[in-house]
Amino acid sequence: MKIQNSIIIAFTLILVVVVSLSRTLVHLLTEVWWFNAVDFADVFWTRLSWQIFLWVATFFIYCLFLWGNYWIAEKLTSDRSYSFLRGTELAPYSNIFTKAIVIVNILLISLSAAATTSPGWETFLKFLNAVDFDIQDPIYQSDVGFYLFRLPLYEGIKDWLFTLFIGGLIIALVVYALKGKFTNQRRWQNFLTGSIKTHISLLVAGITILVAVGFWLERYELLFDSNGVVFGAGYTDVHAKLLAYWVMAIMALLLAVVCVLSVWKNNILLPTYGVVIYIVIFGLFNVLYPGFQQKFIVNPNELQKEKPYIANNIKFTREAYGLDGVETKSFPAKSELDSQTLEKNQATVRNIRLWDYRPLLSTYRQLQEIRLYYRFNDVDVDRYTIDENYRQVMLSPREMVYSQVPRKAQTWVNKHLKYTHGYGLVMNPVNEVKPDGLPVLFIKDIPPVSQVNLQVEEPAIYYGEKTDTHIFTGMSTEEFDYPRSGENAFTFYSGTGGVAINSLWRKLAYAYDLSSINILISGYFTDNSKIHYYRNIKERVEQVAPFLRFDNDPYIALIDGKMQWILDAYTVSDRYPYSEPLYLSNNARAILNRGNIERIARGNVNYIRNSVKVMVDAYNGTMKFFVVDENDPVLNTYRKIFPQLFTEKSEIPANVKAHFRYPLDLFKIQAQMYLSYHMSEPQLFYNQEDLWRFPTEIYEENKQLMEPYYLIMRLPEQKGEEFVLILPFTPVNKDNMIAWMSAQSDGENYGKLLLYEFPKQKLVYGPSQIEARIDQNPQISQQLTLWSQKGSKVIRGDLLVIPIEESLMYVEPIYLRAEQGELPELKRVIVAYDKEVVMAETLNQSLAAIFGGEVEKPEIQVTEKTSETENISDLINTIVEIYGQAEAARRQDNWVEYGKSKQEFERLLQQLKN
Repeated sequence: MKIQNSIIIAFTLILVVVVSLSRTLVHLLTEVWWFNAVDFADVFWTRLSWQIFLWVATFFIYCLFLWGNYWIAEKLTSDRSYSFLRGTELAPYSNIFTKAIVIVNILLISLSAAATTSPGWETFLKFLNAVDFDIQDPIYQSDVGFYLFRLPLYEGIKDWLFTLFIGGLIIALVVYALKGKFTNQRRWQNFLTGSIKTHISLLVAGITILVAVGFWLERYELLFDSNGVVFGAGYTDVHAKLLAYWVMAIMALLLAVVCVLSVWKNNILLPTYGVVIYIVIFGLFNVLYPGFQQKFIVNPNELQKEKPYIANNIKFTREAYGLDGVETKSFPAKSELDSQTLEKNQATVRNIRLWDYRPLLSTYRQLQEIRLYYRFNDVDVDRYTIDENYRQVMLSPREMVYSQVPRKAQTWVNKHLKYTHGYGLVMNPVNEVKPDGLPVLFIKDIPPVSQVNLQVEEPAIYYGEKTDTHIFTGMSTEEFDYPRSGENAFTFYSGTGGVAINSLWRKLAYAYDLSSINILISGYFTDNSKIHYYRNIKERVEQVAPFLRFDNDPYIALIDGKMQWILDAYTVSDRYPYSEPLYLSNNARAILNRGNIERIARGNVNYIRNSVKVMVDAYNGTMKFFVVDENDPVLNTYRKIFPQLFTEKSEIPANVKAHFRYPLDLFKIQAQMYLSYHMSEPQLFYNQEDLWRFPTEIYEENKQLMEPYYLIMRLPEQKGEEFVLILPFTPVNKDNMIAWMSAQSDGENYGKLLLYEFPKQKLVYGPSQIEARIDQNPQISQQLTLWSQKGSKVIRGDLLVIPIEESLMYVEPIYLRAEQGELPELKRVIVAYDKEVVMAETLNQSLAAIFGGEVEKPEIQVTEKTSETENISDLINTIVEIYGQAEAARRQDNWVEYGKSKQEFERLLQQLKN
C-alpha cells in the first residue's frame, strides 16, 4: 500500500511538472508568433537565447560542482555508513534515503541558481557591448561606463561563485556529519584530519579568495555611499575605508594561503589562528579606524575636508540628470507690459491655456463619450498648424472599455469579436470658449467631424491606453464600428495588426495558452482570422523593450489623418558614480507620489535620459523606436545589442518629429534635482543656503504643488514662438518667485533647458502669493463665495505664469460645476499683473481691463452667429473697450477722462440690459 501511494505521489508530481513545462513552452511558441508579427523577432531571440544559455550553464555547473563535492565526500567516507537512522525501521534504507535527499537538494539549489542567473542576460550583453562615456571618476580614474556595464558583471560573478562554494561546503559538511566524522572523542583542533581536512580547507580557501575579491570590488562601491555629507565617497571613505578594504582583501588572500598550508598539518590550529587574526584586523581597520577618523578629523573640520567631494557630487549629479547643460539667464521681471506689447506677442496670448485638463476631461466625458462603452482616459496637450496658425490644442481619443458594456451583453462573442475598438477623438483649442462656457471643439462626434484643416481618416482605435482584452478580427461575423441613429455601423478590420490564427495547430496553442475552449469550438474563424493581444500600448512596448522605462503619459497625435500614440522612453541606471539618487533628494516623496514618477525612478535610479521616442499606430499596432539622443552611451550599448530595434534619428519623418515634446515626467525629475543642484559652489551647497522648492497653487479649494505646463510662447531673446514646458521655482521658506525653467520642444532647440533667474533685490510674486491676492480682492472673493452658495462648485484651474518679453503675467481660469453634475463650464478668467488683479468673463476682457485697448481675438472662429448675437457681441466689445479706457485713465490720474469714460460705460451697460 505504501508503495502504491508513493507511485501515485510520484506520478502526480511528474504530471504537474509536465503540465507546467508544457504551458511554458506553448506560451513561448505564441510569443515567437507575436514577435514575428510585429517584426521584432531578432529582439526576442537575442533575449531568449541568452536566457537559455545562462540558465543551462548555471544549472549544469552547479550540478557538477555540488555533485563533485558530494562524490568526494562519499569517497573519503566509504568506510562508514549513514548512522542517523540507526535503530529505526528505515535503517536498511539510510544510504538510499540520504542520497535521494542530497540529489534533491542539489537539484533544488541548481534550479534556484539557474532561475536567479537567467535574468542576468542584460548584464552579460551590456558587458559585451559596453560603450564608454569618456568621463572618468575622480577617485579611481575609471570610465563611468565601467560602473554601468562592467562592475555589475564582476560583482554578479563573485556572488555566483560564492554561492557555489558555500553550497559545496554545506553538502560536504552534511555528508561528513551524517557519517560521524565529527565526534566528541577528538580534541577540537583535531576534529578534522587527513583528506577530509584537505577537502574542507580547499573549499574554505576558495571562499576566502572570493571574500578578498569582494573587498577589492567593494572599493568601487564607496562611490555609491549614502552615509556621508553627500552621496558618494567622502573624506573618510577615501582616507580610511579605502585603506581598510585593501588591508582586508590582502588579509583574506593570506588567510586563503593559510588554509592551503594547513593541508600539510594534522590539526586546524593554523586556520583557526588566521580567522581570529582576520576578525581582529577587521574590527581595527574596518570599524574603529574609520570611526576614529570621522569623529576626530572630519567632523571638527567637515566643510574643509569634504569640500572636494561635495564638488564631485555636484558635478556628477548634474551630468547624470542632464542638468549640466542648463543655460542660465537673467529675467528682469519688469512692469512694462501694455496693449502694444501684447499685440506684438499675439501668438503667446492666443495660446494661453484656459482649459485645465481635469475639468475638460469631465466635459469631454459628458458631451462626447456618446455611448457608455466609450471612455476618454486622459486629455493630452499638443500643437498643430491650423489654417496657417501655430495653435496649442487639447485632445483625447475615444477608447472602447468593454467592462462598461451592460452585463447582459458581456458574452464571449461580444467581448472578443464585436466590441473590438474605440472610435475617433475630440480636439479643442486651449483658449476658446463658447458663450455657454463650454469648449469650442475643432474635432468632435462620431464619425469625426472637423471644423478645421485636420481630418481623421482612420478613426478606429484597436490599440490604446484602456484596451486590455485580446480580440479576433478577420472573422465571419462583422465587428461593431460605431453607433448611429436607427442602427449601428459595422466593419471588418483591414489593417496589418494581429497574429494569424488560421490553422488548427495555432487555435489549439492559443486555446491552451489563454485557457479558452471557445477558440477551438467557435465557428466564426476563417482563413483570414487574426488574434490581437498586448493591445495596451504601455504593455505592448514593454514587451518588446523591457530594459527601457516609459513615461506615464502617452499622448495621441493626428499625423496624416492617422492616430499615432507617442511614448517617451528612458534609459536609466543606478550606477552613475557620485550621482545622488532621486529618492534621496530633498522632499523627494512629494514628487515620487505624483504621476507615478516612482515607477520610472524605482531601484535607486541616479541616471536618466529620454533617448527614445516610441510611436504606436492606433489602428495597426505597429511600433517604431526612434533614437532622439545619439550621445547616450546607455542607449548606444542597447543599439549594439539590438541593432534591428531602433530607427536612426536621421530617418524620423518631419511630420512625426513635429509632435515630439519634452517629456513631462523627465522635466519633473530634473526640476526636483535642480532644487538643490542649481547650487554649484560647494560651500553654498554644504550650507544649503539657497534651497528652492516647487510653488503651490489652489485647485478646487485645495493647496497643491504646481505642475509644469506646456505653452506656445516666444522666449526672451528668441526670434519666434515655440512649444515649451515651463515651471516656476520659489525659495524653500518663502513664497516669492525666484526663477523659472523652460524646456524647448521645437526644431533644433529640442531638449534645451533654460533657467531664467529674477533679480534677488526685487520681489516677484509667486503663485501662492497671487492666489492670496485673488482671495483678498473683495469683488472676486465675493463673487466666488456667492457662486459656491448657490448649489455650484467653484473650480479654480491651474494658475499659469506667462512670461511675455521681460515681464510676467498670471492667468487663472474659473469654472463652475453643479454640485450634483459633471459638466464644468468656464465662467471667468482672472488676470494678475503688477498690482492689478482683474476677473472678467473672457481673457480678452480681463486683458483689456488691465492694459486698455482691444486685444486681438483668436483668428480661428468656428461658432456660428446670428445677426442678433453679432450686434450683442459688438456692444459687448464696445463696453470692454470703454472700460479699458476708463481703467487706463484712472492709472494715469486723468480723472476728467475717467469720469467721461465711466458715464459712457454705464450708458452702454444700460443699453445691454434693455
